Order: sequence, then structure tokens, then C-alpha cells
Amino acid sequence: MRVGLFGGTFNPVHWGHLRAADEIREMFSIKQVIFIPTNISPHKESQIIVSAENRLKMLNYAVNSKPCFFTSDVELKRPGKSYSVETISHFKHIFGKEVTLFFILGIDAFLEIASWKNYEELFTLCNFIVMSRPGYEVKKLDQVIPAQLKANFRYQPDVKRFINNSKYYIYFIEITPVDISSCSIRTRVKEGSSINHLLPEKVASYIKEHKLYRD
Repeated sequence: MRVGLFGGTFNPVHWGHLRAADEIREMFSIKQVIFIPTNISPHKESQIIVSAENRLKMLNYAVNSKPCFFTSDVELKRPGKSYSVETISHFKHIFGKEVTLFFILGIDAFLEIASWKNYEELFTLCNFIVMSRPGYEVKKLDQVIPAQLKANFRYQPDVKRFINNSKYYIYFIEITPVDISSCSIRTRVKEGSSINHLLPEKVASYIKEHKLYRD
């Protein structure tokens, strides 16, 4: 069975997240996509992030009607900063060898991966699916592999992927552009503008009811 791990602050979750996860699920025949909100992000310390409880509840509302989507509070239960290497190791232990894991992230996050904790180990744990954007050509993608790790990868042009010496893959894929961001939603809420159709209705209602992102 194939399982996708989709981490992020989800502050808040929106249709862009859900659409991307759905496309990846279909593209890679993934049976489950697990949304994993961070406790404390090592890379977004300057952002105003609502409580973990609120972000998890919004995620639950967003995926409740999607039979292939699930949420996990594994990072919320760990004190301190959330590190992907610990999260992936956790799910490898939980699922065992019968499950093939795919870690899902955006190209912007991947370009900073050399700053992640134990980033060399990440590529020995599971496959990576990197959501690209128009303008990132496959033939240039070898430039985004950290220089220290290039010797451990080789490109397979017939399937447009990189393979690691540990036999795990990195896929760079383009998904349907959805011009929605959590930042823009937070700004609209603060300004009193409508956020209808930018995120699931139950999530929008939750934000309004709990007066999130007002200041």
C-alpha cells in the first residue's frame, strides 16, 4: 500500500492544499494521504500561527468527507520544534515494510532542505514528491539537489525522477496551479474581506466562530 505524508502548518488549510493532495493521490495511486500539522515549525518562527488545537480541528473539518484523507497529531504531541526526519521515522515504524511512504512538499520548501535537521537521512527513509511550479524545468532540477548529496543520486529521464543509492526516489511534478495561500487568507480575514470559496465552508465558519486571524 502507498501512503502519502503531507506536512505543514496548515494555518489555515485551504482548497489549494486539498487539490494538490488529490492530484498526487491519483497520480501515484496513493491509498491514503495523511495531513500532519506541525507543532512549532523551525522555518516559520516569525509567523503568527494559531493554536495546534485550532489548526487540527480545521484540518479535520476539511478532510472529513474525503475517504482517502486523514489527519495525524503526531507532531503536535511532541514538545518543541517539529522535524520531518522524526515524523517519517515514526510512520516507518508504525506501518512497517508493507507500506511505501511518499513525503509530499512544495518546491520552495525543498530548496531549503539542506537547512533541515539530519536532511541527509531523509532520503534514506522514503520517497519524496516535490510539487513544482511552471518555470522549474525538469532538465534543470539536478540543480536543486544539495551539492553534498549529488553523488548519491542519478537522474532517470525516461520516468523523470531521481533515484537515491538507498533506492528511494525524488519526483518533481507540476500540479494544477491554485492561486490561494494561507497568508492571503489570513490577510483577508484581518481586513474583514470575504474568504468564501477559498477554503472549505466548515473551515471558514470555524474561523469566523472562533475569531481567528483577527489580529
